[in-house]
Amino acid sequence: MDTKTIFNINIESSQNLISPSKIKKELPLSDLAAETVLQGRQEIKNILDGKDSRKFLIVGPCSIHDLQAAEEYAQKLKTLAVQVKDRLLLVMRVYFEKPRTTVGWKGLINDPDMNDSFQIEKGLLTARRLLIKIAEMGLPTATEALDPIAIGYFSELISWSAIGARTIESQTHREMASGLSMPVGLKNGTDGNIKVALDAMQASRTSHNFLGINEMGEISIFKTKGNSYGHVILRGGSGHTNFEPEIIQSVEDKLKSLSLPQRIVIDCSHGNSRKDHKLQGSVFANVVQQIIDGNTSIVGMMLESNLKEGNQKITNDLSQLKYGVSVTDKCIGWEETENIISLTHEKLLDCQQKMNQVLVAS
Repeated sequence: MDTKTIFNINIESSQNLISPSKIKKELPLSDLAAETVLQGRQEIKNILDGKDSRKFLIVGPCSIHDLQAAEEYAQKLKTLAVQVKDRLLLVMRVYFEKPRTTVGWKGLINDPDMNDSFQIEKGLLTARRLLIKIAEMGLPTATEALDPIAIGYFSELISWSAIGARTIESQTHREMASGLSMPVGLKNGTDGNIKVALDAMQASRTSHNFLGINEMGEISIFKTKGNSYGHVILRGGSGHTNFEPEIIQSVEDKLKSLSLPQRIVIDCSHGNSRKDHKLQGSVFANVVQQIIDGNTSIVGMMLESNLKEGNQKITNDLSQLKYGVSVTDKCIGWEETENIISLTHEKLLDCQQKMNQVLVAS
């Protein structure tokens, strides 16, 4: 029998990929970078545990496609992070993989040259190189854990990760989340379904056994301990938002009924901004006001932000791409980002000072 008629019928080609171990030897983690990652993870854990009264903010481009622009953004964010560190922990959004409802550019790892050449090994090296540079600036990073194989090439450089709305119901991603070494945010579904995020939170806190790729690139069976730092991300849904106080209260009640930590992150983009990047600021302000008014379950927020506002389409002539402008979702620009964060810092600082005065007076 001709095996071509029964095996790999729709596979055009395959090639061996560099192992995680080899790529880590080629681009090793420095002591400085490791310190940044570990400190970022611990600070986020302390916020989730209620040991740190600050809020963490995941902020940065919808996706990374230009290393120079990404490094410039990181430098600006690091400067701002130092200025607001007493009230806010800034974590740069460094997303290399883009889940697609149908088709489209899948991100820097899948197609780093943005020309359908799909140089995945180059993409992995490029992504790791950038993460090392940002970590050595002293700035923690966040990403979406999308491909269960790809994350193994750079997970030790990430302080916070997310399971996205398109993969939140996937058993594979829930198992992966249970074994990740950093806190993981679990988004509600694209239709706004919050139950799937709660289900994922319960699943990711549990031990799992599953197939995966080890450091040497070998197929292995993994057994996880479970990730106790999973938390819900509310990102809105098709045609509606879910950052309002009454919805957050209902999520708090559901978490409590399931004996889960009442810790919630609000994504100010996507459904919550009705896919209008110009509304991110008003959503963010609303959430901050809820915190000032006494909400204790909201531990963080997310913003899609780039050097410049808006987005652009990928064309055959990449030289025509505008510098610092997203090629995926529309983002707010740096000036607005800086203003939003600085104003939030002032409000939270003022709120804290008033609370301290009340405590002293009593």
